[in-house]
Amino acid sequence: MNISQLLKEFENCPCGREHLTALEDVVIGSGVTSAVGEILKKNRFGKKLYVVADENTIRAAEGIEAALAGYDCRYMILPDYRLPTMDKVRELEKEIADFDGVLSVGTGSVNDICRLASARQGKPLAIFATAPSMDGFASAGAPIIDGCFKLTYQAASPRVVIADTRILAASPAYLKSAGYGDMMGKYVGLADWRISAAVSGEYYCEAVAELTREAVRRVVALTDGITACDEKAAAALLEALLLTGVGMSFTGNSRPASGTEHILSHYWECKKLERPAPVLAFHGDEVAVATLEIIRLYKEFALAESVREVPERTDWDEVYRVYAAQRDEIRELNTPSPLTEIKSGAVESNWDYIRGEVAKLPDVEDLLKLYRKAGCKTTADEVGVDGRMREEGIKFHPYMRHRISLMRLMPMLELC
Repeated sequence: MNISQLLKEFENCPCGREHLTALEDVVIGSGVTSAVGEILKKNRFGKKLYVVADENTIRAAEGIEAALAGYDCRYMILPDYRLPTMDKVRELEKEIADFDGVLSVGTGSVNDICRLASARQGKPLAIFATAPSMDGFASAGAPIIDGCFKLTYQAASPRVVIADTRILAASPAYLKSAGYGDMMGKYVGLADWRISAAVSGEYYCEAVAELTREAVRRVVALTDGITACDEKAAAALLEALLLTGVGMSFTGNSRPASGTEHILSHYWECKKLERPAPVLAFHGDEVAVATLEIIRLYKEFALAESVREVPERTDWDEVYRVYAAQRDEIRELNTPSPLTEIKSGAVESNWDYIRGEVAKLPDVEDLLKLYRKAGCKTTADEVGVDGRMREEGIKFHPYMRHRISLMRLMPMLELC
């Protein structure tokens, strides 16, 4: 992936905004682990380097310690790290204060804490990817759990992303399936973005949206071989995941990569953490299942030939009961309600357009066929979500973010 060329393609974008990213270099190739030190040197990383990994990712990245022999390194090796917490971010901030830069070795949660801690300390970040399991490698946002509540914090994109295709290809099949599932959520995310732009005037960039669509097309083309130990397929999946992260950097928000399906997955994750023995799942697996749930609902909503706007009918006492542990955060996120951004009559007058956007979504049965080929999870039970959590999640997840989606519009609509 040539970042300089991509930036040139987005110069003078018709949307009128300048598209930038802190990502300067992407190196994906077979056997590049031995060149990590030289790649960092070329990208102006100082000699004093703080390296963060977990027990699985440092094992997968065999040879990286030798490649960093010329650096003054300190290592933080975490246990199997699945939950990026604010406590760990704060700890990491203190640890990296006297270092020239940070190298994150791994994927989702390890990268997330490094992304936020390095941004807060003004340290350059490099990521050595060990599996194509999620779309946040190039993102400037960091989803972090504080208490039992997960929010995406503005952080910074890495300066460099490095990936050895031998390591990517050898990564567990279930991690590749999770990466595939994360990409499938883009269908809903882009629909929500266009719907919000139509009814509220929210900023929208067609060129960035097309970047995400192209990434999804590439991943769908890989479906049959997504879990194989194949270097070319693993590299192509990682590049597609990187493209959506660059899209988020270009817009300064997560719209190009996520919609209400991601919020639903975050709701499930938060509610699991409130239980004494949570059944954790990979983010991409939860997104895959949440995408099926949301598309089913959207297709049902779009059967209505018209709608009537009514005053918002949210039972806030019920919302605060469900979010008892996060009452203050939910109140802040919904004050004022995002529905106040919608002009009177905007949903009614745009309903045919909204139905058209929903019609572009793939049918659930077609998605299920793809999921099965790619080894994705397909039911709530498979990601540790029981019937009650599933139903409450569908009803209450939109209140976790100050964001307009078709799901968030429902309390102000009567379907005809």
